[in-house]
Amino acid sequence: MKTVKIAHHEVPALGIGTWEMGDKPEIRTEEIAAIRAGLDAGLRVIDTAEMYGNGRSEKLVGEAIKTYQRSNIFLISKVLPSNASAEHMRRSLENSLKRLQTDYLDLYLYHWRGAIPLEETIAELQSLQDEGLIHAWGVSNFDLADMEELWQLPSGRNCAANEDLYNLETRGIEYSLLPWQREKQVPLIAYSPLGRGVKMGSTMMKNQSVLQIAEQHHATAYQILLAWVMQQPDVLAIPKSSSSEHLLSNVKALEIELTQEDLQTLDQAYPKPDHKEPLAIY
Repeated sequence: MKTVKIAHHEVPALGIGTWEMGDKPEIRTEEIAAIRAGLDAGLRVIDTAEMYGNGRSEKLVGEAIKTYQRSNIFLISKVLPSNASAEHMRRSLENSLKRLQTDYLDLYLYHWRGAIPLEETIAELQSLQDEGLIHAWGVSNFDLADMEELWQLPSGRNCAANEDLYNLETRGIEYSLLPWQREKQVPLIAYSPLGRGVKMGSTMMKNQSVLQIAEQHHATAYQILLAWVMQQPDVLAIPKSSSSEHLLSNVKALEIELTQEDLQTLDQAYPKPDHKEPLAIY
């Protein structure tokens, strides 16, 4: 099983994303079952945020994990830019912890940059870590300039991860951000590792190179795309899945080892960027 080291924890390179989960009462039971199916299959990381459904995602996760041993779960949540101040962050975190039915987070991320000075936000994150309310902190949707600025702050080098959009057809961070993070040993958490779907313009699921490689590995296109992300060094993929069947299908991607020929074929289908591309924030 592919693993990633994040905040001093060795975890499977596949986590459970929860964006848009908890919003539909009619599938709540199914979503809880999906999270539990992932945990039962050996996954450990669950990624959520106070923004997701105005806390409904956190409530869903809290209900899903309440029967599990907390130490076996690596729990991530995120603070909104509007709450990322010395005045508001503690209350924001406390509300997240209440919804999640836990007394600490393994990793707390600054969701994206806002108007509050970065130095103030990072100082407050570090303070919450020093108190033990969070075991580590990181950032999300930071580009290279943001990370370089962060690195110059007093506690900036304690950043445990950066979470960004990354998949086979969206590779802009490979130009400069991802190499920088690897040099500084800051792991990447890849959201939307399967893209945003055919309805949102993704071509990956129907790409002939992807489908051919999937056939060779007796796998689905989704599994090949996930395997590609997880085969990148120091990358944790967090796809969202509202059904147990889909989530367990994702888990099988952990065992797929793409060959150098496979990787070259996928590179030809979706080339590495030769210029910096703007980040997309989700």
